Amino acid sequence: MSSRWRALAQSQALSPCSQTPPHTPFPRTHQAHSRLGWLSGAHPRKPPRASSTANSSSLCFSGVKFNMRLQQPGQEPPPGRFRDGDSRAPTAKVSRDLSSRASGGLNLPAPDQPPPHLQTGARSRVRQRRRRLLIKKMPAAMATPANSSAGPAVRPLPGARDGRWAVLQRTQQERKRLMREACAKYRASSSRRAVTPRHVSRIFVEDRHRVLYCEVPKAGCSNWKRVLMVLAGLASSTASIQHDTVHYGSALKRLDTFGRQGILHRLRTYTKMLFVREPFERLVSAFRDKFEHPNSYYYPVFGKAILARYRANASREALRTGSGVRFPEFVQYLLDVHRPVGMDIHWDHVSRLCSPCLIDYDFVGKFESMEDDANFFLSLVRAPQNLTFPRFKDRHSQEARTTARITHQYFAQLSTLQRQRAYDFYYMDYLMFNYSKPFADLY
Repeated sequence: MSSRWRALAQSQALSPCSQTPPHTPFPRTHQAHSRLGWLSGAHPRKPPRASSTANSSSLCFSGVKFNMRLQQPGQEPPPGRFRDGDSRAPTAKVSRDLSSRASGGLNLPAPDQPPPHLQTGARSRVRQRRRRLLIKKMPAAMATPANSSAGPAVRPLPGARDGRWAVLQRTQQERKRLMREACAKYRASSSRRAVTPRHVSRIFVEDRHRVLYCEVPKAGCSNWKRVLMVLAGLASSTASIQHDTVHYGSALKRLDTFGRQGILHRLRTYTKMLFVREPFERLVSAFRDKFEHPNSYYYPVFGKAILARYRANASREALRTGSGVRFPEFVQYLLDVHRPVGMDIHWDHVSRLCSPCLIDYDFVGKFESMEDDANFFLSLVRAPQNLTFPRFKDRHSQEARTTARITHQYFAQLSTLQRQRAYDFYYMDYLMFNYSKPFADLY
Protein backbone atom coordinates (compact mmCIF):
# COMPACT_ATOMS: atom_id res chain seq x y z
CA MET A 1 0.00 0.00 0.00
CA SER A 2 1.46 3.42 -0.94
CA SER A 3 2.33 5.95 1.74
CA ARG A 4 -0.34 8.35 0.43
CA TRP A 5 -3.05 5.73 0.66
CA ARG A 6 -1.90 4.59 4.16
CA ALA A 7 -2.07 8.17 5.44
CA LEU A 8 -5.56 8.65 4.06
CA ALA A 9 -6.79 5.41 5.62
CA GLN A 10 -5.44 6.38 9.05
CA SER A 11 -7.11 9.80 8.88
CA GLN A 12 -10.46 8.14 8.08
CA ALA A 13 -10.13 5.68 10.94
CA LEU A 14 -9.56 8.52 13.43
CA SER A 15 -12.09 10.99 11.99
CA PRO A 16 -15.74 11.14 13.12
CA CYS A 17 -18.58 9.75 11.01
CA SER A 18 -19.30 13.19 9.59
CA GLN A 19 -16.54 12.64 7.01
CA THR A 20 -17.26 10.65 3.91
CA PRO A 21 -15.32 7.35 3.63
CA PRO A 22 -13.28 6.72 0.51
CA HIS A 23 -14.93 4.85 -2.36
CA THR A 24 -12.98 1.65 -2.05
CA PRO A 25 -13.74 -1.41 -4.08
CA PHE A 26 -16.34 -3.76 -2.56
CA PRO A 27 -15.70 -7.27 -3.84
CA ARG A 28 -18.54 -9.58 -4.86
CA THR A 29 -21.17 -6.87 -4.55
CA HIS A 30 -24.10 -9.13 -5.51
CA GLN A 31 -23.20 -11.74 -2.88
CA ALA A 32 -22.67 -9.19 -0.16
CA HIS A 33 -25.98 -7.47 -0.96
CA SER A 34 -27.85 -10.75 -0.61
CA ARG A 35 -26.46 -11.20 2.90
CA LEU A 36 -26.70 -7.65 4.23
CA GLY A 37 -30.45 -7.80 4.90
CA TRP A 38 -32.55 -4.61 4.79
CA LEU A 39 -32.11 -0.89 5.47
CA SER A 40 -34.65 1.62 6.73
CA GLY A 41 -33.78 4.09 3.98
CA ALA A 42 -32.61 4.36 0.40
CA HIS A 43 -29.69 2.26 -0.78
CA PRO A 44 -26.44 4.19 -1.45
CA ARG A 45 -25.28 4.50 -4.99
CA LYS A 46 -21.99 2.76 -4.20
CA PRO A 47 -21.35 0.16 -1.49
CA PRO A 48 -19.58 1.81 1.47
CA ARG A 49 -16.83 0.37 3.63
CA ALA A 50 -18.31 -1.36 6.66
CA SER A 51 -16.68 -1.96 10.01
CA SER A 52 -18.42 -5.15 10.98
CA THR A 53 -18.69 -7.09 14.19
CA ALA A 54 -20.12 -10.54 14.66
CA ASN A 55 -23.74 -9.59 14.07
CA SER A 56 -23.87 -5.87 13.23
CA SER A 57 -22.01 -3.06 11.53
CA SER A 58 -22.11 0.72 11.07
CA LEU A 59 -22.20 2.56 7.79
CA CYS A 60 -21.65 6.24 7.06
CA PHE A 61 -23.48 7.88 4.17
CA SER A 62 -22.92 11.58 3.56
CA GLY A 63 -22.19 12.24 7.21
CA VAL A 64 -25.10 10.15 8.57
CA LYS A 65 -24.39 7.03 10.55
CA PHE A 66 -26.52 3.91 10.04
CA ASN A 67 -26.53 0.85 12.29
CA MET A 68 -27.02 -2.32 10.34
CA ARG A 69 -27.65 -5.89 11.47
CA LEU A 70 -26.11 -8.54 9.28
CA GLN A 71 -28.51 -11.17 8.03
CA GLN A 72 -27.31 -14.72 8.22
CA PRO A 73 -27.68 -16.94 5.15
CA GLY A 74 -31.24 -18.24 4.86
CA GLN A 75 -32.58 -15.72 7.37
CA GLU A 76 -35.85 -14.03 6.34
CA PRO A 77 -36.63 -10.31 6.76
CA PRO A 78 -38.81 -9.40 9.74
CA PRO A 79 -42.61 -9.36 9.23
CA GLY A 80 -43.85 -6.31 7.34
CA ARG A 81 -40.37 -5.29 6.10
CA PHE A 82 -39.07 -5.96 2.60
CA ARG A 83 -35.54 -6.09 1.31
CA ASP A 84 -35.99 -2.87 -0.63
CA GLY A 85 -36.83 -0.93 2.52
CA ASP A 86 -40.58 -0.82 1.92
CA SER A 87 -42.36 -1.03 5.26
CA ARG A 88 -45.79 -1.86 3.88
CA ALA A 89 -47.40 -4.97 5.30
CA PRO A 90 -47.78 -7.79 2.79
CA THR A 91 -51.26 -8.09 1.35
CA ALA A 92 -53.01 -11.31 2.35
CA LYS A 93 -55.96 -12.89 0.64
CA VAL A 94 -59.17 -12.08 2.44
CA SER A 95 -61.42 -14.95 3.40
CA ARG A 96 -65.02 -14.75 4.15
CA ASP A 97 -64.71 -14.00 7.88
CA LEU A 98 -61.64 -11.88 7.13
CA SER A 99 -59.50 -13.87 9.55
CA SER A 100 -55.73 -13.64 9.33
CA ARG A 101 -53.88 -16.16 7.21
CA ALA A 102 -50.59 -15.51 9.00
CA SER A 103 -48.74 -18.58 10.20
CA GLY A 104 -45.79 -19.16 12.49
CA GLY A 105 -47.51 -17.81 15.58
CA LEU A 106 -47.88 -14.25 14.22
CA ASN A 107 -51.20 -12.80 15.32
CA LEU A 108 -51.51 -10.29 12.49
CA PRO A 109 -54.82 -8.41 12.26
CA ALA A 110 -56.78 -9.15 9.11
CA PRO A 111 -57.28 -6.18 6.80
CA ASP A 112 -60.63 -4.41 7.08
CA GLN A 113 -61.91 -6.56 9.92
CA PRO A 114 -65.70 -6.17 10.29
CA PRO A 115 -67.51 -5.97 13.62
CA PRO A 116 -67.82 -9.32 15.43
CA HIS A 117 -71.47 -9.72 14.51
CA LEU A 118 -70.55 -9.62 10.80
CA GLN A 119 -67.97 -12.40 11.08
CA THR A 120 -69.09 -15.82 9.90
CA GLY A 121 -67.63 -19.28 10.16
CA ALA A 122 -64.94 -20.82 12.34
CA ARG A 123 -61.35 -19.60 12.18
CA SER A 124 -60.12 -23.16 11.98
CA ARG A 125 -61.51 -23.41 8.44
CA VAL A 126 -60.16 -20.15 7.13
CA ARG A 127 -57.80 -21.85 4.66
CA GLN A 128 -60.77 -23.48 2.90
CA ARG A 129 -62.65 -20.28 2.34
CA ARG A 130 -62.76 -18.37 -0.91
CA ARG A 131 -64.84 -15.24 -1.07
CA ARG A 132 -66.25 -14.33 -4.43
CA LEU A 133 -67.01 -10.81 -3.35
CA LEU A 134 -64.90 -7.72 -3.90
CA ILE A 135 -64.33 -6.50 -0.37
CA LYS A 136 -63.85 -2.80 -0.09
CA LYS A 137 -62.27 -0.83 2.72
CA MET A 138 -64.48 0.39 5.52
CA PRO A 139 -64.68 4.18 5.36
CA ALA A 140 -63.58 6.23 8.35
CA ALA A 141 -67.16 7.23 9.07
CA MET A 142 -70.27 5.20 8.41
CA ALA A 143 -71.42 5.95 4.90
CA THR A 144 -75.00 7.17 4.64
CA PRO A 145 -76.88 5.89 1.60
CA ALA A 146 -77.80 8.46 -0.97
CA ASN A 147 -81.20 10.09 -0.55
CA SER A 148 -81.41 9.03 3.06
CA SER A 149 -84.66 9.85 4.67
CA ALA A 150 -84.81 13.30 6.19
CA GLY A 151 -88.42 12.92 7.20
CA PRO A 152 -90.18 9.84 8.53
CA ALA A 153 -88.41 7.60 10.96
CA VAL A 154 -89.85 4.55 12.68
CA ARG A 155 -90.79 5.65 16.18
CA PRO A 156 -92.93 4.03 18.87
CA LEU A 157 -96.54 5.12 18.95
CA PRO A 158 -97.15 7.84 21.55
CA GLY A 159 -100.18 6.07 22.99
CA ALA A 160 -98.85 2.52 22.85
CA ARG A 161 -98.79 0.99 26.31
CA ASP A 162 -97.93 -2.48 25.16
CA GLY A 163 -94.26 -3.29 25.74
CA ARG A 164 -94.21 -5.21 22.47
CA TRP A 165 -93.94 -1.94 20.52
CA ALA A 166 -90.74 -1.08 22.35
CA VAL A 167 -89.34 -4.53 21.54
CA LEU A 168 -90.31 -4.19 17.88
CA GLN A 169 -88.78 -0.72 17.78
CA ARG A 170 -85.46 -2.04 19.10
CA THR A 171 -85.64 -4.87 16.57
CA GLN A 172 -86.04 -2.34 13.78
CA GLN A 173 -83.07 -0.33 14.98
CA GLU A 174 -80.90 -3.45 15.09
CA ARG A 175 -81.96 -4.63 11.62
CA LYS A 176 -81.23 -1.24 10.07
CA ARG A 177 -77.90 -1.01 11.88
CA LEU A 178 -76.76 -4.40 10.55
CA MET A 179 -77.91 -3.54 7.05
CA ARG A 180 -76.09 -0.21 7.04
CA GLU A 181 -72.90 -1.70 8.43
CA ALA A 182 -72.90 -4.41 5.79
CA CYS A 183 -73.43 -1.76 3.12
CA ALA A 184 -70.59 0.36 4.48
CA LYS A 185 -68.31 -2.66 4.40
CA TYR A 186 -69.16 -4.20 1.05
CA ARG A 187 -70.77 -1.37 -0.88
CA ALA A 188 -68.78 1.66 0.25
CA SER A 189 -69.04 3.38 -3.13
CA SER A 190 -72.88 3.37 -3.05
CA SER A 191 -72.95 6.62 -1.05
CA ARG A 192 -71.52 8.40 -4.09
CA ARG A 193 -73.98 6.96 -6.60
CA ALA A 194 -77.14 8.67 -7.77
CA VAL A 195 -80.56 7.03 -7.65
CA THR A 196 -81.84 6.21 -11.12
CA PRO A 197 -85.28 4.96 -12.24
CA ARG A 198 -83.82 1.45 -12.46
CA HIS A 199 -83.06 1.47 -8.73
CA VAL A 200 -86.69 2.26 -7.85
CA SER A 201 -88.45 0.15 -10.49
CA ARG A 202 -89.64 -2.37 -7.86
CA ILE A 203 -90.98 0.27 -5.45
CA PHE A 204 -94.75 0.86 -5.25
CA VAL A 205 -96.24 4.17 -4.11
CA GLU A 206 -99.19 4.84 -1.82
CA ASP A 207 -99.61 8.60 -1.56
CA ARG A 208 -102.44 8.88 0.98
CA HIS A 209 -100.36 7.38 3.80
CA ARG A 210 -97.03 8.35 2.22
CA VAL A 211 -95.71 4.81 1.91
CA LEU A 212 -93.09 3.36 -0.43
CA TYR A 213 -92.96 -0.44 -0.59
CA CYS A 214 -90.19 -2.38 -2.35
CA GLU A 215 -91.54 -5.61 -3.74
CA VAL A 216 -89.55 -8.76 -2.88
CA PRO A 217 -91.30 -11.71 -4.59
CA LYS A 218 -92.03 -14.75 -2.40
CA ALA A 219 -91.82 -12.60 0.75
CA GLY A 220 -95.49 -11.69 1.05
CA CYS A 221 -95.51 -9.19 -1.81
CA SER A 222 -98.96 -10.14 -3.18
CA ASN A 223 -100.66 -9.48 0.12
CA TRP A 224 -98.67 -6.32 0.75
CA LYS A 225 -99.86 -4.91 -2.55
CA ARG A 226 -103.41 -5.77 -1.50
CA VAL A 227 -102.85 -3.78 1.69
CA LEU A 228 -101.54 -0.81 -0.30
CA MET A 229 -104.63 -0.90 -2.52
CA VAL A 230 -106.88 -0.75 0.53
CA LEU A 231 -104.82 2.09 2.00
CA ALA A 232 -105.15 3.97 -1.29
CA GLY A 233 -108.94 3.55 -1.25
CA LEU A 234 -108.94 1.31 -4.33
CA ALA A 235 -110.63 -1.59 -2.50
CA SER A 236 -112.62 -2.02 0.67
CA SER A 237 -110.92 -5.22 1.84
CA THR A 238 -107.91 -7.32 0.93
CA ALA A 239 -110.02 -10.47 0.48
CA SER A 240 -111.88 -9.00 -2.50
CA ILE A 241 -108.75 -8.36 -4.60
CA GLN A 242 -107.92 -11.10 -7.10
CA HIS A 243 -104.40 -12.29 -7.90
CA ASP A 244 -104.42 -10.97 -11.47
CA THR A 245 -105.59 -7.56 -10.27
CA VAL A 246 -102.66 -7.43 -7.88
CA HIS A 247 -99.96 -8.38 -10.36
CA TYR A 248 -101.26 -7.37 -13.77
CA GLY A 249 -103.40 -4.34 -12.98
CA SER A 250 -102.21 -0.75 -13.04
CA ALA A 251 -103.93 0.46 -9.88
CA LEU A 252 -100.69 0.89 -7.95
CA LYS A 253 -98.08 3.26 -9.31
CA ARG A 254 -94.40 2.44 -9.40
CA LEU A 255 -91.92 5.03 -8.27
CA ASP A 256 -90.05 5.01 -11.59
CA THR A 257 -93.17 6.37 -13.35
CA PHE A 258 -92.65 9.75 -11.67
CA GLY A 259 -90.28 12.44 -12.76
CA ARG A 260 -86.91 13.02 -11.13
CA GLN A 261 -88.23 15.55 -8.63
CA GLY A 262 -91.21 13.34 -7.80
CA ILE A 263 -88.90 10.40 -7.12
CA LEU A 264 -86.52 12.38 -4.93
CA HIS A 265 -89.35 14.07 -3.02
CA ARG A 266 -90.97 10.75 -2.13
CA LEU A 267 -87.68 9.11 -1.20
CA ARG A 268 -86.98 11.96 1.23
CA THR A 269 -90.43 12.32 2.81
CA TYR A 270 -92.26 8.97 2.57
CA THR A 271 -91.87 5.96 4.84
CA LYS A 272 -89.84 3.40 2.88
CA MET A 273 -90.19 -0.26 3.75
CA LEU A 274 -89.31 -3.72 2.48
CA PHE A 275 -89.91 -7.27 3.67
CA VAL A 276 -87.35 -10.05 3.22
CA ARG A 277 -87.27 -13.83 3.62
CA GLU A 278 -84.67 -16.51 4.32
CA PRO A 279 -82.90 -16.78 0.92
CA PHE A 280 -82.93 -20.57 0.48
CA GLU A 281 -86.55 -20.78 1.58
CA ARG A 282 -87.48 -18.01 -0.82
CA LEU A 283 -85.66 -19.82 -3.65
CA VAL A 284 -87.49 -23.11 -3.01
CA SER A 285 -90.80 -21.26 -2.79
CA ALA A 286 -90.16 -19.69 -6.18
CA PHE A 287 -89.18 -23.04 -7.74
CA ARG A 288 -92.29 -24.78 -6.43
CA ASP A 289 -94.54 -22.00 -7.67
CA LYS A 290 -93.05 -21.59 -11.15
CA PHE A 291 -91.87 -25.08 -12.11
CA GLU A 292 -94.09 -27.56 -10.27
CA HIS A 293 -97.34 -26.17 -11.62
CA PRO A 294 -98.26 -25.46 -15.25
CA ASN A 295 -97.16 -21.97 -16.14
CA SER A 296 -97.61 -20.32 -19.52
CA TYR A 297 -94.59 -18.06 -19.05
CA TYR A 298 -91.96 -19.89 -17.00
CA TYR A 299 -92.29 -23.22 -18.80
CA PRO A 300 -91.52 -21.95 -22.32
CA VAL A 301 -89.12 -19.15 -21.32
CA PHE A 302 -87.11 -20.75 -18.52
CA GLY A 303 -88.06 -24.43 -18.54
CA LYS A 304 -87.13 -25.14 -22.16
CA ALA A 305 -83.79 -23.33 -21.87
CA ILE A 306 -82.88 -25.10 -18.63
CA LEU A 307 -83.72 -28.56 -19.94
CA ALA A 308 -81.86 -27.99 -23.20
CA ARG A 309 -78.70 -26.90 -21.39
CA TYR A 310 -78.58 -29.04 -18.25
CA ARG A 311 -80.42 -32.31 -18.97
CA ALA A 312 -78.64 -34.89 -21.03
CA ASN A 313 -80.89 -36.80 -23.43
CA ALA A 314 -83.94 -34.69 -22.64
CA SER A 315 -87.09 -35.99 -24.30
CA ARG A 316 -88.65 -34.17 -27.20
CA GLU A 317 -91.79 -33.60 -25.15
CA ALA A 318 -89.82 -31.96 -22.34
CA LEU A 319 -87.92 -29.75 -24.77
CA ARG A 320 -91.17 -28.80 -26.50
CA THR A 321 -93.12 -27.87 -23.36
CA GLY A 322 -90.41 -26.95 -20.86
CA SER A 323 -92.14 -28.94 -18.12
CA GLY A 324 -90.54 -31.21 -15.55
CA VAL A 325 -87.51 -29.13 -14.53
CA ARG A 326 -85.84 -30.66 -11.48
CA PHE A 327 -84.48 -28.62 -8.60
CA PRO A 328 -80.79 -29.57 -9.19
CA GLU A 329 -81.17 -28.48 -12.82
CA PHE A 330 -82.71 -25.21 -11.71
CA VAL A 331 -79.79 -24.59 -9.32
CA GLN A 332 -77.33 -25.37 -12.13
CA TYR A 333 -78.96 -22.61 -14.16
CA LEU A 334 -78.90 -20.23 -11.19
CA LEU A 335 -75.18 -20.68 -10.57
CA ASP A 336 -74.12 -20.63 -14.23
CA VAL A 337 -72.39 -17.36 -15.12
CA HIS A 338 -73.32 -18.05 -18.75
CA ARG A 339 -77.02 -18.69 -18.17
CA PRO A 340 -79.04 -19.55 -21.26
CA VAL A 341 -81.73 -17.14 -20.02
CA GLY A 342 -81.43 -14.15 -17.69
CA MET A 343 -82.34 -13.71 -14.03
CA ASP A 344 -85.88 -13.32 -12.75
CA ILE A 345 -87.16 -11.18 -9.88
CA HIS A 346 -88.49 -14.24 -8.05
CA TRP A 347 -84.98 -15.51 -7.30
CA ASP A 348 -82.85 -12.40 -7.72
CA HIS A 349 -80.95 -10.92 -4.75
CA VAL A 350 -82.80 -8.51 -2.49
CA SER A 351 -79.75 -6.26 -2.69
CA ARG A 352 -80.37 -5.93 -6.45
CA LEU A 353 -84.13 -5.67 -6.31
CA CYS A 354 -84.37 -2.93 -3.67
CA SER A 355 -80.88 -1.35 -3.58
CA PRO A 356 -80.81 -1.10 0.24
CA CYS A 357 -77.26 0.26 0.15
CA LEU A 358 -78.45 3.17 -1.96
CA ILE A 359 -81.92 3.78 -0.53
CA ASP A 360 -82.18 4.28 3.21
CA TYR A 361 -85.19 2.17 4.20
CA ASP A 362 -87.09 3.21 7.31
CA PHE A 363 -88.60 -0.21 8.01
CA VAL A 364 -87.19 -3.71 7.43
CA GLY A 365 -89.67 -6.52 8.00
CA LYS A 366 -89.22 -10.27 7.80
CA PHE A 367 -91.49 -12.94 6.41
CA GLU A 368 -90.73 -15.12 9.43
CA SER A 369 -92.22 -12.51 11.82
CA MET A 370 -94.78 -11.17 9.37
CA GLU A 371 -97.74 -10.79 11.72
CA ASP A 372 -95.95 -8.71 14.34
CA ASP A 373 -93.94 -6.69 11.83
CA ALA A 374 -96.94 -5.98 9.60
CA ASN A 375 -99.19 -4.89 12.46
CA PHE A 376 -96.44 -2.68 13.83
CA PHE A 377 -95.90 -1.02 10.46
CA LEU A 378 -99.60 -0.45 9.86
CA SER A 379 -99.86 1.23 13.26
CA LEU A 380 -96.89 3.46 12.46
CA VAL A 381 -98.48 4.77 9.24
CA ARG A 382 -101.84 5.26 10.98
CA ALA A 383 -103.70 2.68 8.90
CA PRO A 384 -107.38 2.01 9.68
CA GLN A 385 -107.84 -0.15 12.77
CA ASN A 386 -109.77 -2.80 10.86
CA LEU A 387 -106.99 -3.32 8.31
CA THR A 388 -104.74 -6.27 9.07
CA PHE A 389 -102.24 -8.13 6.96
CA PRO A 390 -103.89 -11.10 5.16
CA ARG A 391 -102.31 -14.52 5.53
CA PHE A 392 -104.19 -16.47 2.87
CA LYS A 393 -102.63 -18.06 -0.21
CA ASP A 394 -104.37 -17.13 -3.42
CA ARG A 395 -102.34 -19.59 -5.56
CA HIS A 396 -102.06 -23.32 -4.90
CA SER A 397 -103.97 -22.82 -1.67
CA GLN A 398 -104.19 -26.56 -1.05
CA GLU A 399 -100.42 -26.87 -1.04
CA ALA A 400 -98.42 -26.46 2.16
CA ARG A 401 -96.37 -23.31 2.51
CA THR A 402 -92.65 -23.61 1.96
CA THR A 403 -91.08 -24.10 5.37
CA ALA A 404 -87.57 -24.74 6.64
CA ARG A 405 -88.26 -28.49 6.64
CA ILE A 406 -89.41 -28.48 3.01
CA THR A 407 -86.44 -26.29 2.06
CA HIS A 408 -84.02 -28.82 3.55
CA GLN A 409 -85.68 -31.60 1.59
CA TYR A 410 -85.04 -29.78 -1.69
CA PHE A 411 -81.47 -28.82 -0.85
CA ALA A 412 -80.72 -32.39 0.19
CA GLN A 413 -80.87 -33.20 -3.54
CA LEU A 414 -77.75 -31.05 -4.10
CA SER A 415 -74.11 -31.83 -3.51
CA THR A 416 -72.18 -30.11 -0.76
CA LEU A 417 -70.41 -27.98 -3.35
CA GLN A 418 -73.69 -26.88 -4.94
CA ARG A 419 -75.11 -25.90 -1.54
CA GLN A 420 -71.95 -23.93 -0.81
CA ARG A 421 -72.09 -22.12 -4.15
CA ALA A 422 -75.77 -21.32 -3.62
CA TYR A 423 -74.92 -19.88 -0.20
CA ASP A 424 -72.16 -17.79 -1.76
CA PHE A 425 -74.66 -16.59 -4.38
CA TYR A 426 -77.00 -15.24 -1.68
CA TYR A 427 -74.26 -14.34 0.79
CA MET A 428 -75.03 -10.60 0.84
CA ASP A 429 -78.70 -11.28 1.62
CA TYR A 430 -77.69 -13.61 4.45
CA LEU A 431 -75.28 -11.02 5.79
CA MET A 432 -77.36 -7.85 5.42
CA PHE A 433 -80.51 -9.32 6.95
CA ASN A 434 -78.82 -11.43 9.63
CA TYR A 435 -79.96 -14.90 8.56
CA SER A 436 -78.09 -17.90 9.94
CA LYS A 437 -76.36 -20.46 7.77
CA PRO A 438 -79.02 -23.03 6.82
CA PHE A 439 -76.62 -26.02 6.78
CA ALA A 440 -73.86 -26.91 9.21
CA ASP A 441 -71.38 -27.83 6.46
CA LEU A 442 -71.45 -24.32 4.96
CA TYR A 443 -68.58 -21.97 5.62
